[in-house]
Amino acid sequence: MTLNRRQLIIQGTGALVLPALTIPKAFAAAEFTFKYGNNLPVTHPMNVRAAEMAAAINAESKGRIDFQVYPNNQLGNDTDMLSQVRSGALDFLSFSPLILGTLVPAAQISGVGFAFKDYGQVWGAMDGELGAHVRRQIAASSSLFAFEKIWDNGYRQVTTSTTAINKPEDLKGLKIRIPPSPFWVSMFKAFEASPQTINFAEVYSALQTKVADAQENPLAVIATAKLNEVQKYCSLTNHMWDGFWVLGNKKSFDRLPQDLKDLVSRHINAAGMKQREDVKKLNDSLQADLKAKGMVFNGTDAELFRNKLRAAGFYADWHKKFGAEAWALLEKYTGKLV
Repeated sequence: MTLNRRQLIIQGTGALVLPALTIPKAFAAAEFTFKYGNNLPVTHPMNVRAAEMAAAINAESKGRIDFQVYPNNQLGNDTDMLSQVRSGALDFLSFSPLILGTLVPAAQISGVGFAFKDYGQVWGAMDGELGAHVRRQIAASSSLFAFEKIWDNGYRQVTTSTTAINKPEDLKGLKIRIPPSPFWVSMFKAFEASPQTINFAEVYSALQTKVADAQENPLAVIATAKLNEVQKYCSLTNHMWDGFWVLGNKKSFDRLPQDLKDLVSRHINAAGMKQREDVKKLNDSLQADLKAKGMVFNGTDAELFRNKLRAAGFYADWHKKFGAEAWALLEKYTGKLV
């Protein structure tokens, strides 16, 4: 399935116009039933491709697998679902490497602030040695494993209800919502902001009630979650690249014979590659659509923010925490950061 721009643009209702994908019912009495959860709206490209992926797995397995998709926090928030997939109550989960850092510290390295300058660096690293290093750490540190192809979330931007962020000093004292991750806390404290850790399921209400005045997410998430309704300014900081590892519970996956493992892995990885293209196209098109809805945009100078992080010791501190081997793999793709 190819998604064109007409299918990816936001219409006046704020809903993505995407083809309706229905997962065909698996054949009766499937041998293996799998539940896959994530925190994004059903209209996000992740869930469009996940529905397509599940349908293909169910059909190609000829009824042996019933692969079920649960979008939009239906099975709980990020923290809940991570606990479930670790215990085996949930089989698969899409999860940000940065939030996964609460369990596997090495996973956070792909989100180092202002590190990746473009997608060429991102995919070179994540499909290459850095991604392989992180997957080994995930497998060694937990009851989980990660599939080979990380899915895209996009470069993250800062939105506020109060004022535009043009330079690092504008972040000082700002009550900004961040995901529950020590890494995010560390970075925004380096900018002297006041980070508030809130699960994604509560973000809209937290902004609406002024528990936080700002948040940061890729444009695709800002649009599909309608955060523009409670945020006026969007500063194009590109401060972090973020993705989604598709995580699986080892014991649950190991129930499958090798041929079905290969089938599931092939479709999950293929869907991830298509989803990357969708997210890139969507993020590239959304500025004009959000601007038409009243959001005010501004650009920023990344080097100013990078220099602030250097001066605050952010890069040096995380270099020590990640270790020389992992940091060298990061800088192989990004160039020197410290």
